Amino acid sequence: MKYLVIIFCLTFVCFSCDNNQKTEEIATKPNIVLIYADDLGYGDLSSYGMTNVATPNIDQIASEGLKFNNAHTSSATCTPSRFSLLTGSYAWRKNGTGVARGNAAMIIEPGRETIASVLKRAGYYTGVVGKWHLGLGPDGGPDWNGDIKPGPREIGFDYSFLIPATGDRVPCVFVEDYKVVGLEADDPIEVSYDKPIGDEPTGKDHPELLKMKHSHGHNNTIINGIGRIGYMTGGHAARWVDEDIADVITEKAKNFIQQRKDEPFFLYFSTHDIHVPRVPHSRFVGKSGMGPRGDALVQLDWCTGEIIKVLDELGLSDNTLIIFTSDNGPVLDDGYQDDAVTKANGHKPAGVLRGGKYSAFDAGTRVPLIVKWPGKVAIGESDALTSQVDFLASFATLTEQRFNKADAGDSRNQLDVLLGKSKIDRDHVVEKGHALSIIKGDWKYIEPNNGWRYNKFVDIELGNDTIPQLYNLKDDISEQNNLAGSNPEKTNELATLLNEIKNN
Repeated sequence: MKYLVIIFCLTFVCFSCDNNQKTEEIATKPNIVLIYADDLGYGDLSSYGMTNVATPNIDQIASEGLKFNNAHTSSATCTPSRFSLLTGSYAWRKNGTGVARGNAAMIIEPGRETIASVLKRAGYYTGVVGKWHLGLGPDGGPDWNGDIKPGPREIGFDYSFLIPATGDRVPCVFVEDYKVVGLEADDPIEVSYDKPIGDEPTGKDHPELLKMKHSHGHNNTIINGIGRIGYMTGGHAARWVDEDIADVITEKAKNFIQQRKDEPFFLYFSTHDIHVPRVPHSRFVGKSGMGPRGDALVQLDWCTGEIIKVLDELGLSDNTLIIFTSDNGPVLDDGYQDDAVTKANGHKPAGVLRGGKYSAFDAGTRVPLIVKWPGKVAIGESDALTSQVDFLASFATLTEQRFNKADAGDSRNQLDVLLGKSKIDRDHVVEKGHALSIIKGDWKYIEPNNGWRYNKFVDIELGNDTIPQLYNLKDDISEQNNLAGSNPEKTNELATLLNEIKNN
């Protein structure tokens, strides 16, 4: 009996030690919440100088954390910027990473290194909620009526609740893990981007059925009174209501946090706002005085506030690293007549920058970036040159993980910069509009390109030119004075560096 008591006590002590060790391990691993806005411009937040609309919840993160003034996405459009964010590799290195169709196959190959796979190895429960737009399913595209895989789970996510592509593309349904949410077996979904299918009305043929008319494109199958890109039939019970999208995905994000509050988690919360079609909930309609785009911005701020609130309520805020940023720069008229231009009231969504979404000029790729982790991240502003492609290596360093550099070869550890402990920024950043460009120090070089100089549909300068372009961003942040002709040495230096990176 005496020996049994000793054995029991030793077992209890060992068990307690294991529990204490686990508790300490959890306490030292911050939860990570990455809020990824859509089409949010450098000048769209009041913390970045906007005066037309207040964004108090996002501004709260900025006032309690570190605001970056020279942060960049790797691309001026959504699919490639998301690819680079998750994989740590520039999307232009891989064919098929342009803006994806709604029925595209999975673009990130199963088993490839991602932020999610790195953090999963570190003991995190990983989840993605919101816009995906990186393709789903095998070659040939997904079976919307069966198991939709490969998907996020095959690249490291434990849970997913997705807008498969974008709000303006079919299919207009949510996908949770491997299944379309609410799909009825007797009403199967069929999707086509090549030709009309079924007998559902289109925006082109039945404009009288539209509650939001198109300005260019977006005139295929009508879902919820809005013409989309692509054709869809079936899945009527599963179709989303645009006005409810923000509520639905925010609630899913909050549920994820609540269910995983006792273990380290990584949440990639990818909002739909402020992408088109901008159809905010009735609670936000008219709140901005700037039409649907401004109201969607108010809604985005509310979504962010809900995430902050649930972290506070659960006592998780002090041990949570929050990163708020955007996938690319802004656009006003992106295919729908939603008064974004006429009701801008002098608001400049790109601030002082030139261009916008789709552009090689800096408004296409310089985006808001705000980082908060109480007691760990410096409070204030940083002018350090940063890129989203570095999140993977930085998170790996934070959690003491190695990663496959063959997959994520463009990612660099910039953890100290993100935490505000260092002002030693990246040596250079490569970006992709229609043309490739490179920033090094104060200088930006845009390689010659034969594409359109101006996109009349979206009213944005694309930054393309048949001659090299060189700008000094310190003196000319708006990229108005091309110095390539007067400074051939710097032009050749950056052109050579860009070619080396391309060929590496």
